[in-house]
Amino acid sequence: MADGAGTKATAAVPRRLLAEATRLFAERGFDRTSVQEIVEAAGVTKGALYHYFGSKDDLLHEVYARVLRLQTERLEQIAAGGGSVAQRLRAAAADVVVTSIENLDDTKIFFRSMHQLSPEKQKAVRADRRRYHERFRALVEEGQREGVFRPELRPDLVVDYFFGSVHHLGTWYREDGPLDAEQVASDFADMLLYSVRRP
Repeated sequence: MADGAGTKATAAVPRRLLAEATRLFAERGFDRTSVQEIVEAAGVTKGALYHYFGSKDDLLHEVYARVLRLQTERLEQIAAGGGSVAQRLRAAAADVVVTSIENLDDTKIFFRSMHQLSPEKQKAVRADRRRYHERFRALVEEGQREGVFRPELRPDLVVDYFFGSVHHLGTWYREDGPLDAEQVASDFADMLLYSVRRP
């Protein structure tokens, strides 16, 4: 019993650090938040932070990377699942909107502060995002091969256009607003499908 409790407590430390870092970065900004403030809020030592993350830079990287990992995993499941290519593209489009809204602080923090990451981490994040976008683009290309989607569209531009709208969510979406995440996701997905479907 004691070992299990210890394991759970240990696993909770990085989650606590991430939660408090996310809150503080959202409130004050990455550059105006100190390591000392993060560890005090999380109730741990600096040693614990450096054990799990190595640096404040690593914390910022993980804030966004965990969302991207979740979205990538879900996209892979949707893309490989059953249903027509149109159904799968719609599901993928709706999912990325919902997961972005559910993690809006994380994505806002990241886009606001990405330039403060080390060049190596910026490069790694861009590579991960590119892989995600390439998998999404493959659904558009599959639909074009099947004759379901308009053949004259450039798949890269379709992806850039759609994700430009998704990345803009942080500037206008409000939890207490008139639309919930599912409604926004449904409308975004419908607009994407309408724009790519062959007449």
